Amino acid sequence: MNLRWQWCTSLTAEDFPVGAYEQLRQGVEQATPFNRLSWLRGAQQALNPSQQLQILLGWQEQRLVLCLPLVRSRESRAGLALQVVRHLGHPLSDRLALLVADPAHDAMPEALRRIRRQLPHDLLQLHELVQAEGLLAPWCRASSYSDQSLSCRAPEHLIVDSDRGEATGTLRYELRRAKKRCGEIDARVVRLAPQADAMDSVLQRLCEVEQASWKGADGLGIFSGEQRQQWMHTALCGLAVEGCVRVVMLEHQGRCISYRLGLLEQGRLYDYNIAFLADYANLGSGRLLLDEWIRWGLDEGWQWVDASRVSLSRSSHQLHERMSGVVEHQRWSFYSWRPRGLLAGVAERLWQQLKPRLKAWRDRRQAITEQGARP
Repeated sequence: MNLRWQWCTSLTAEDFPVGAYEQLRQGVEQATPFNRLSWLRGAQQALNPSQQLQILLGWQEQRLVLCLPLVRSRESRAGLALQVVRHLGHPLSDRLALLVADPAHDAMPEALRRIRRQLPHDLLQLHELVQAEGLLAPWCRASSYSDQSLSCRAPEHLIVDSDRGEATGTLRYELRRAKKRCGEIDARVVRLAPQADAMDSVLQRLCEVEQASWKGADGLGIFSGEQRQQWMHTALCGLAVEGCVRVVMLEHQGRCISYRLGLLEQGRLYDYNIAFLADYANLGSGRLLLDEWIRWGLDEGWQWVDASRVSLSRSSHQLHERMSGVVEHQRWSFYSWRPRGLLAGVAERLWQQLKPRLKAWRDRRQAITEQGARP
């Protein structure tokens, strides 16, 4: 199919087709809150001066059928300086769908050619994608080397009527203990669906908790640093206007001591962030607030509570205890035919061959060490 192609440099420009974008987003079944303009505008606002944003638009007559907001930056890998292109929102977007409508599927090879001309790069890497195999197969064939790898298995819980009852097994014990400990200090669970005029005060409370937690101490939180704070403020205030933001928090004497922040999209609650004060770690507030998500969903007719994103290994997300299934995220890497792209692709292939051998060697060493430490 022949599309009319257009490049834009900002999602906030007057000529950016907001209405057409929204129509496209709503037509892509896998779209998530991280595809919403509010979120992406926050991400754009947090870009460094060295990062270049270019938005590829594909039109079928007057209908927008493709939108790819891409950021090019310079990165170093094993001492090799590379030009890398990523989807806008990395690394804080938990799950993404490519906004490509059915009529544009056959135009993906041409989309890649235009990306390569507008944003010359060594590596094009897209993170946290779901169900993108059919779309990206032509990009694999047009690359010097490509790699598709699993980056996440996010647990999800289907909300059913039986969730109104008490949990079973160990989870029931953990929830009872958490409720008892919270009751002893008169801490209470609060639900918030903040509107735009209340978001400043809500974000201030959440930020204070996170900065006082281990996430803040390690600089790993969503509010860590001025750029991320700016991103979260712009994005979450915009999402609040659209009715997407939900918060459950544990309050003690009017102070927030623990919270879960979620984004609601088409009956699916994405459990995006959690933080708690170390002094109250023994309360077990995480499970209590996760249980509150499910009960809130029962009250308002949500269908799913979703972990949004977890670590591929050693995940400790409490939704694993009551998950109904998993959503797999993929990371796609496309190495160009430019000299540095070819070199980086060769290095990646060698690493993929070496990695399992290195892991096996480490496992053997650990087993020997553990065996030698036994009395």
